[in-house]
Amino acid sequence: MFDSSSKRATAGSANGGFSVQPVRALAKGLSRETILEISRDKGEPEWMKEFRLRSFEIFRKKALPKWGPDLSGIDFKSLHYYLRSTERVGRKWEDVPSEIKRTFEKLGLPEAERKFLGGVTAQYESSAVYSQLREKLEKQGVIFLDTDTALREHEEVFKKWFGKIVPPEDNKFAALNSAVWSGGSFLYVPPGVQVELPLQAYFRMQSQQLGQFERTLIIADKGSAVHYVEGCTAPRYSASSLHTAVVEIIALEGAKLRYTTIQNWASNIYNLVTKRAHAHKNATVEWVDGNLGSKVTMKYPAVYLLGEGAKADLLSIALAGRGQHQDSGGKVFHLAANTHSKIVSKSISKDGGRASYRGLVHVRKGCKGVKSHVRCDALLLDKKSRSDTYPKMDVQEEDSTVSHEATVGRIGEEQVFYLQSRGLKQSEAYALVVLGFLEPFTKQLPMEYAVELNRLIELEMEGKVG
Repeated sequence: MFDSSSKRATAGSANGGFSVQPVRALAKGLSRETILEISRDKGEPEWMKEFRLRSFEIFRKKALPKWGPDLSGIDFKSLHYYLRSTERVGRKWEDVPSEIKRTFEKLGLPEAERKFLGGVTAQYESSAVYSQLREKLEKQGVIFLDTDTALREHEEVFKKWFGKIVPPEDNKFAALNSAVWSGGSFLYVPPGVQVELPLQAYFRMQSQQLGQFERTLIIADKGSAVHYVEGCTAPRYSASSLHTAVVEIIALEGAKLRYTTIQNWASNIYNLVTKRAHAHKNATVEWVDGNLGSKVTMKYPAVYLLGEGAKADLLSIALAGRGQHQDSGGKVFHLAANTHSKIVSKSISKDGGRASYRGLVHVRKGCKGVKSHVRCDALLLDKKSRSDTYPKMDVQEEDSTVSHEATVGRIGEEQVFYLQSRGLKQSEAYALVVLGFLEPFTKQLPMEYAVELNRLIELEMEGKVG
């Protein structure tokens, strides 16, 4: 089953042209034997192997979504589903293979770890290559590991929560992830522990025609607080690749958890993700979600407000350029009284790109005192581009307040002319207007991530013609 012809993954010019020799690489295509080979290679317990096999059967039976972006270009038979780059996860940066280390160094990971972060995991292709947590947090009982290691070392708590928030029956791509998942992050914060510095995971997809299927599980115990930051990138190739992740979050009573994602995929990636959180009594879950790049993105972070006083705050941006369809948004389910939510979505479309907001607010009957507000703002940079809004409000309780507002606008020629008259180039003028539009999002980011996002936006505006 291990295919020697696929054991070299060569990076493109985006990474300086160096290559990495995997230690395990499965042949292309997906079958029952693929599932068994992945589970054997990881040395998993019997219950996980059976979970994978059941998920594979669900994946085979479920059809592709008949709504949303066109997914007909996905060729499941042409993908590699498992490619492991190292024999073990490095606990020191010096333990990471030099070729992989150079990739992450170019992305600034070691510097960010030293200056700003409480812990880091880094994944390359299908497996984690590095994991580190500050000693103080370890002494407080915080567990922050790659998901495979967490299954081996903390199987009891892992099994209690894994697959409970997002079961494989949820959708075709959740089933696919459940069958072939590899890597990802596992985070547990004990009761009352306040993690002051962000914890970061970084995912790099280096090879073409690869599927990356990380699985992230986060449990914030009673009264705890943590900020988890995730970054994802891939170089650009002519052949399409697939990123299908599942994120499960549990915020127990009084916990506060913020999940920040900045994804900058290449334009050949199908980015199809299921992210969901359960917020118990007086808990708060915040999603801060940035989507750049990719051929297609389908991502709708959801929060189920299960206990009285729980809160959800969803803030997202999407930038759609030529040949791209960003279909994103958020969902909130008010399943208890006196729960509050806010969804703010901002999108930018340029060069014929398409950005869609797709959201849901559900208020169950009997859940009195609910308050929810949805705001969607779209900015079109030219006449070729497109923006769509697909909101749904399912309000079954009269004693609730739910509102929605949406705006669509264009950058005015007068704005650009005024800025150019002050000495800015046209691309700089567009970038300045766009950055102002995105300011509610960027101000929620740690400083170093806001600076990086601004730089990416400025690069996207290079050569823009209105």
